[in-house]
Amino acid sequence: MIDLHTHSLLSDGTLVPSELVRRAADKGYRAIAITDHVDASNYTEVCRQILSFVSTSRGALEILVIPGVELTHVPPQLIADTIAKVRALGIPWIVVHGETLTEPVKEGTNRAAILGGANLLAHPGLITADEVKLAADKGVFLEISARKGHSLSNGHVAALAKRYKARLLLNTDAHDASDLITTEFARKVAQGCGLTVEDYDEMNRLALDCIKNI
Repeated sequence: MIDLHTHSLLSDGTLVPSELVRRAADKGYRAIAITDHVDASNYTEVCRQILSFVSTSRGALEILVIPGVELTHVPPQLIADTIAKVRALGIPWIVVHGETLTEPVKEGTNRAAILGGANLLAHPGLITADEVKLAADKGVFLEISARKGHSLSNGHVAALAKRYKARLLLNTDAHDASDLITTEFARKVAQGCGLTVEDYDEMNRLALDCIKNI
């Protein structure tokens, strides 16, 4: 299991980063990204804390841990600039909270995230074909979500991504230990939205190749 969208109590999760990582390792994870919610009000502090945890824990952690953030409800016109500021602080993995069906995310967020240089567009809802093509061109991962609510559009996202050869990545968007899943269950989530076990294994291979170079 490779999960590149999770949250700790540095935003709205329930676990400190060390316990989140230990719980993930116990589930059989190979890699995890800690991607706490940020906007203009808190990105500097959250980035500093996540980077400090990864740096001071290096060599003692059982699995690969990637420092990241999730830009959440950031106005589309500010997304590219915020991504640039976060990257300048040393964060290598940037998620943008996409236009999920379950929240009133500002229209235009999906496109702004792709054009702005995000690594992953989370739960992109009813993303358009043009946006999926753009994500394929830019190498941006589109998320298949294991989280209740956000998962409602998984079939739509998977079908368009397959058609236009965009990268997919299945994540939990975990906020608590109970949200973490096994590889076996992740494969079932993939199958539930029309993908195959082979598709799931391939998306993990691509993601692992990507984060090894971070």
